[in-house]
Amino acid sequence: MEANERRTSEGNDVARLVAELEAAEAYEQKLRQLILDVRNELAAGHTGVALSLLNQALTFIDNETDVVSPSPVAKDPGASPRS
Repeated sequence: MEANERRTSEGNDVARLVAELEAAEAYEQKLRQLILDVRNELAAGHTGVALSLLNQALTFIDNETDVVSPSPVAKDPGASPRS
């Protein structure tokens, strides 16, 4: 029975890590697109629009703090802290 519980726990950990990785990849893609948009607006001479896009990027970063620094996993005395 313990082996089955351990497999379930490991499966849950893998699913959590996959979801975390997908969120991080989506976050990175969104930021890259915002950077490209800002660069294009600056090249076109639209500094006001570029500044607005940068403000959107800052808001996006502020709203996605769990992606930037994930909340700690369940407290396990034997687990090493993530860096």
